[in-house]
Amino acid sequence: MHQLDFYFDPISPYAYLAFEQLPKALQGLSFSVAYKPVLFGAMLAANGQKGPAEIAGKREWTYRQVLWQAQRLGINMAMPASHPFNPLALLRSLLGAADDNGHVNRYCAELALHHVWASADSANAAGLDPNEPTRLQAVEAQLQSHVISRGDAWRAADWVKARLRTNTEQALAVGVFGVPTVCAHTAQGPRLFWGLDGLDMLADCLRGGEWFNSAAWDQAGSVPVGVIRAKAQGLRF
Repeated sequence: MHQLDFYFDPISPYAYLAFEQLPKALQGLSFSVAYKPVLFGAMLAANGQKGPAEIAGKREWTYRQVLWQAQRLGINMAMPASHPFNPLALLRSLLGAADDNGHVNRYCAELALHHVWASADSANAAGLDPNEPTRLQAVEAQLQSHVISRGDAWRAADWVKARLRTNTEQALAVGVFGVPTVCAHTAQGPRLFWGLDGLDMLADCLRGGEWFNSAAWDQAGSVPVGVIRAKAQGLRF
């Protein structure tokens, strides 16, 4: 059985789409997934990057692309009332339902992702606010009810905060730079597959694709750096 780690933050529309598409992409394979909530904003800060929604032009493209991809894949999707938003409250509620290793099961991950990306006002199909207090309380109650029904304990706030930091630091330590990322534990070691469009590549790897058993994987990761761009000081041509 293939062991996979799925790193995600509910703030990411691609995390939602990849979550929904993962079972279909890996159909016919035997696999087990550990769903690991992380703080995407902290990953961006660690790498000195901006998120797609923070870059004019890329922001608009991202929203158009994910909505097009959703309808093409037959996935119900609605943009939240505003984006980006602060995901900390939702992440902490989600990690309240985590196991000792900071992993949540698929049911809990689905609750959090659907809370953001699959909820709309039925009157006008407009997306809802993920941080609206009543809605947040409702999703936390669902998560808590699920944990209690399993006979597990709901995590204390201090544990949750520490675990979110640990999950994020562990992700960075294995080379995760964005969400969603699937880490496949293979005979050759851990291999990372980023984004919705990385799922086909992941499936090929798990099915023993010849390319992955050649030197190509390592060679592609060792291309020399030709130039390092200095921080922009205005346009220069």
